[in-house]
Amino acid sequence: MLRSILLTAAFAATIPAANWLIGNVGTECIPQGPCLLPVGFGLHAPSGVLLVGLALVLRDAVHEAGGAKAALAAIALGGVVAWFVAPPALVLASVLAFVMAELADLAVYAPLRTKRLWLAVLLSGVVGSAVDSAVFLYVAFGSLDFIAGQIVGKIWMSLAAVPLIVGVHTYRRQLEELACRSGRHDWRVFKDYGYGFTEKCERCAKVTDRGGHWN
Repeated sequence: MLRSILLTAAFAATIPAANWLIGNVGTECIPQGPCLLPVGFGLHAPSGVLLVGLALVLRDAVHEAGGAKAALAAIALGGVVAWFVAPPALVLASVLAFVMAELADLAVYAPLRTKRLWLAVLLSGVVGSAVDSAVFLYVAFGSLDFIAGQIVGKIWMSLAAVPLIVGVHTYRRQLEELACRSGRHDWRVFKDYGYGFTEKCERCAKVTDRGGHWN
């Protein structure tokens, strides 16, 4: 429970942090507009893109710990906190952008994550960046002038997040297998094959016999 709360709070914190960056950090700050950073190819993007990679990692962790409801709760909490550090239009745009990214996650990331995790992270990042960038820029600034830079910047950050997300998932899977092998999970009688009871781990669905043989 404590782990889920901490992850949700950390993910929520990326929203006000991104809002603060957009208004205060960049190589150029446009009056009545965002602070910008170069993202390559002669393009610039609002500096909030720097937090996209971290947001992806934390969103994935929140999903694992509490599901989509926890992620949406984190977005709502982040929006409330952001209200105290950024203009209302920027906060509304950020919340809508995060919600759109969450929908992209459910539509693209969730179905692919068990097959090709790196591809799920990359494709959800590409789809989400196009949709939420358009929503964010139009709601916050009434313009799509920086949408190309926003998309490119978010793709860079998504690529940066891929190794960490894949690494975390690999480590978590290894821990699950170790727990099954050592018998630390809860077990139940699965079937009697005539030579003794075989038991099945409820959490990871691996099958082993009582003597410790691993199939």
